[in-house]
Amino acid sequence: MVHQQRSQAHLSPSSDTEDMTDMSRLLAPRLAYFAGVARTEHVTRAAQEMRVPQSTLSRAMVRLEQDLGVDLFARRGRTVSLTPAGRTFLTSVERALAEIGKAAEEVRADADAATGKVAFGFLHTMGAETVPGLIHAFRADHPRVRFSLVQNYGEAMLERLRAGELDLCLTSPVPDAPDLVARRLDEQKLRLVVPADHRLAGRRRVRLAEAADETFVTLEPNYGLRRITDDLCKEAGFKPRVAFEGEEAETLRGLVAAGLGVALLPPPAVARPGVAELTVTAPRAVREIGVAWLDGHPDTPPVAAFKRFLLSRRGNLLPT
Repeated sequence: MVHQQRSQAHLSPSSDTEDMTDMSRLLAPRLAYFAGVARTEHVTRAAQEMRVPQSTLSRAMVRLEQDLGVDLFARRGRTVSLTPAGRTFLTSVERALAEIGKAAEEVRADADAATGKVAFGFLHTMGAETVPGLIHAFRADHPRVRFSLVQNYGEAMLERLRAGELDLCLTSPVPDAPDLVARRLDEQKLRLVVPADHRLAGRRRVRLAEAADETFVTLEPNYGLRRITDDLCKEAGFKPRVAFEGEEAETLRGLVAAGLGVALLPPPAVARPGVAELTVTAPRAVREIGVAWLDGHPDTPPVAAFKRFLLSRRGNLLPT
């Protein structure tokens, strides 16, 4: 049978996005049927292998050719053979079906209760001790669950949460947004960090107002800890003079040690020489740590298990 282009195609070969979407929606359900018929070159045998009525399969092939506007098969009774256009189409269809099968296996594997994956985001300051400790404790009962970890500042993690790139994130401040669910897990004391030779270095406790004339080194404005710092200083009656804005708490500690300024920071994983860390007595200098997820987003079994685990650590999240 000589390949002919059908004179009446249901869809015009337009490059318009809407036309392409319509074409994909019409073709997609019939691709597996087409591949089965092309493989067996026999409609009855293909119908038996795929466990569908022969009439359903025959109609699907006719509709597929109508949608494309070309003949894919040369027919001799119930035996068929591919036209040149059919052979070209089959190559791409097999590749597409293989990719779909691979994607299906990946999402099934990620959702597996025992070996699935959790996409988890957390603050930079949670990375040295808190998150490794949490994952270690969780994997005592779920040893084969995999983690895709993202370390970033709070707003960036919430953006990735909304984009579907994260399942859960550990952040501060605890977000209050209509599209998110957030639960407070713990609070962390903040300390005034000063150089070892600073006038306040010999003190154990300090009121934040006593640092009103100091130069501060802080995180950048879009970081949650920066907003907390600004709010605490405002509560203490002053606006901090900022000498440097960075992205890492430990970088700020190093700059404090170098005498560039003072900083409000959470406790370090390992004590750093060259600085003194003072308890702030007023105002109450803490930051709340919470877990957030997208409202209405269904959890896979491993995500649900890790969420339950995090919520069970309320008040006991941070290392002592």
